[in-house]
Amino acid sequence: MHPTLPPILVVDDEKNMRLSLQTVLADDGYSVLAADSAEEGLTLMGSEEFFMAITDARMGGMSGYEFLTKARKKCPSLPVLMVTAFATPKLAVEAIQAGAVGYLSKPFAPEELLHAVARCAAQHRLLQENARLRAQSAGACRLEDIIGDCSKIRGVRQLIQTVAPTEARVLILGESGTGKELVAGALHGLSGRSRANYLRINCAAIPETLLESELFGHEKGAFTGALKQKPGRVEEADGGTIFLDEIADMSRPLQAKLLRFLEDGSFTRVGGTRELRVNVRLLAATNRDIVQAIHAGDFREDLFHRLNVVQFRLPPLRERGDDIALLAAHFVRHFSASLNKAARELSFGARQKLLLHGWPGNVRELRNVIERALILETTPIIQPESLPDFHLEGQLHRSPSLPTPGPESLEDLLANFERNLIGGRLEQNQFNLNKTAEHLKITRHALRYRMQRLGLTAVPDADEPRNPAVAKEPAI
Repeated sequence: MHPTLPPILVVDDEKNMRLSLQTVLADDGYSVLAADSAEEGLTLMGSEEFFMAITDARMGGMSGYEFLTKARKKCPSLPVLMVTAFATPKLAVEAIQAGAVGYLSKPFAPEELLHAVARCAAQHRLLQENARLRAQSAGACRLEDIIGDCSKIRGVRQLIQTVAPTEARVLILGESGTGKELVAGALHGLSGRSRANYLRINCAAIPETLLESELFGHEKGAFTGALKQKPGRVEEADGGTIFLDEIADMSRPLQAKLLRFLEDGSFTRVGGTRELRVNVRLLAATNRDIVQAIHAGDFREDLFHRLNVVQFRLPPLRERGDDIALLAAHFVRHFSASLNKAARELSFGARQKLLLHGWPGNVRELRNVIERALILETTPIIQPESLPDFHLEGQLHRSPSLPTPGPESLEDLLANFERNLIGGRLEQNQFNLNKTAEHLKITRHALRYRMQRLGLTAVPDADEPRNPAVAKEPAI
């Protein structure tokens, strides 16, 4: 038997020939669907999946050559084998030129047919393996790709190394742009499932009516437009890992079905009655406040407990201190190579401007800012002028809040809070020190003192002359 292969389509208007081909192929373990005309064969191609087709050359109505041409347009990757009792070298050449993978003359030995079919089966399996490897590499991520040296990121990397080899479900929490996909990819890459498929679904990007079909698949005729059976992503990920991003945006009815799936890996396709079962490790993530979503009735508490075997809480970039400069330097190296730009460093002023920003978009925003700077910069060192003024972004800045408790001392926590507060006010006032001091209800001298104590250097603004010494500071 060949359980991993779709059926073979046999098209022949002679009943005895159809039955003969079906018998030979079925005896060798292949599944076969037969059509008594080219028109019926094309209709079947629209509703079923085949790994190859075998067609007679001369039939009543549409000929095998016309069928071959239309089949190639409908499904360019489908191999078609031509058979005929009127074989000539000229017709063989025409068939091959039209796209046939082979040409058999009747009568032919069963071994000839099975050899041609085996070649097509091997090609189909190779294409499947290539697709599997592409799916695997698409989410591939090394632990080294998670860049940062602050204590929270070091803790995240350590937890990944501990949890990845297990089968534990993982819930990843964090604001948008903090790197939840990187964590999920690293968990898969370091697991025993790393050689199997890794599939990702963004629950917020797929309409609610289609998400169940995308996840669990559907049967032919399950809904309008379901012209053929479609396996779900959980079936594609069998033996591997599936990552559900923005899971808090999933509807409650689908959450109930996911809860059942998490119990033993069983599910039913949309419109189906047969229970299927797979072996999949599930990782989930959301940027929403999960507790608030539960209290609001948007997320099931029992599903939360089922997913929350191991929890990752990714810190926002504004709480990561010098990691901002570390990540910026990484993106500078990356984009200077891909954009073929001469700039390889950040000036001291540019570095300080980045440190003062609140980064409501987190690492994703920083990546975009550095790419923009590399595009605009014409010197070997990125200057503050090539960075955005962050006026619009500053309006998105979240109100400063106390970071989640961690190993930091009280002094460190207060310093981070003060740094975020002053940085946010500076952004809102376009780095004007006088306006910022007025809003904070302190003197300009006190503001400068606090900035110096926190390691923040003022970017020259319109209310004071530019200090030429700033350009002489060391670059990173």
